[in-house]
Amino acid sequence: MKIPTSLLLPGTLLFAASCHPAAPSARTFDPLRMRDYCVAKTRATLRVRADADSMPRHILRGEKEWNRVSVHDWTSGFWPGILWYAYECSGDTVLQRAAEGATSALAQLLEVPAESHDLGFMFFCSYGQAFRLTGDPACKEMVLRAADSLATLYHPRVGTILSWPGMRARMGWPHNTIIDNMMNLELLFWAAKHGGSPRLAEIAVRHAETSMRTLIRPDYSVYHVGVFDTTDGHFIKGVTVQGYSDSSMWARGQAWAIYGYTVAYRETGKAEFLQTARGLADRFLARLPADLIPYWDFDDPSIPAAPRDAAAAAIAASALLELGQHVTGPAAAQRYRAAAIALLSRLSTPEYLGGETCQAFLRHATGHKPAGLEIDASLIYADYYYLEALMRLTR
Repeated sequence: MKIPTSLLLPGTLLFAASCHPAAPSARTFDPLRMRDYCVAKTRATLRVRADADSMPRHILRGEKEWNRVSVHDWTSGFWPGILWYAYECSGDTVLQRAAEGATSALAQLLEVPAESHDLGFMFFCSYGQAFRLTGDPACKEMVLRAADSLATLYHPRVGTILSWPGMRARMGWPHNTIIDNMMNLELLFWAAKHGGSPRLAEIAVRHAETSMRTLIRPDYSVYHVGVFDTTDGHFIKGVTVQGYSDSSMWARGQAWAIYGYTVAYRETGKAEFLQTARGLADRFLARLPADLIPYWDFDDPSIPAAPRDAAAAAIAASALLELGQHVTGPAAAQRYRAAAIALLSRLSTPEYLGGETCQAFLRHATGHKPAGLEIDASLIYADYYYLEALMRLTR
């Protein structure tokens, strides 16, 4: 059912008036039309021949078609997830068959010991969506297997899941955990509720609690990476790999944290997780520029010449829509919902949309600025969370 503009407008104007007068009006934003736009873009990508086990990852500035990666890349679950959402939007069985094929290509990842902390991204966005929409028990079994595999990276003395196993030798870190890993906990929570071991939820809770004490600073900005000692589990230091500096506020990391702690609250009902999610969200919103789309790092001294990150905006928009459903009081709920709509409205303007020639939904995202990778690009996970946010808004 289409959400009338009259229902969207007041909240958006409330957010704009209280924080950013230059925010675009929701009168120009039709979430159902933007969903149709995403479905059309997805069909266009399918018309380009590609190997079954290669997945779109990025479109660099000036390019029009997706550059692809193998299923071993951490982003490999997002394209199957987009296909499942597009099928859900349209009922198009061509999209369903494509989603099934792209999803099944990931099965090989579970034939070896866990190599990545991102199994949640890989399997919950693909097989998890497949099970939600089809009820296929084989898909459920793959999600459960992925959760068990992810749990093998958990270090009980530290209390977190290991990120980037190769960094231990490369950087001399005994154990490291990145804020992004909060996104993979949903896989563990879901599995524990659907036939997996209760220990999976216990691991997820402990990881969230440990990250809350160590990766989140007193002002509710976040460290990208936490380094831990494995002898007694103590926190050694917080650093960055993809942000501007160890003490800066990396935009996408902040968005991952908002989303992750919102999910942690949903799954546990623990008040401290909701408080954390709200603190993270309020910090993010308070630092947005007047036109709403965050710079890749809020503390980059080259602002306003610094690159933007549409991916951080899309992730945050999806998270804020759910966060607004969990807070107490209509004013707080409306504030987070209005902020999400304002972000989506800005993303849905010609400046940020892929347009007629680019296969991606969105432009102007930033992957890894310090390494000079995927700067001012289209990124598959920006598209995934943009479509997810539109789905949440229109359901």
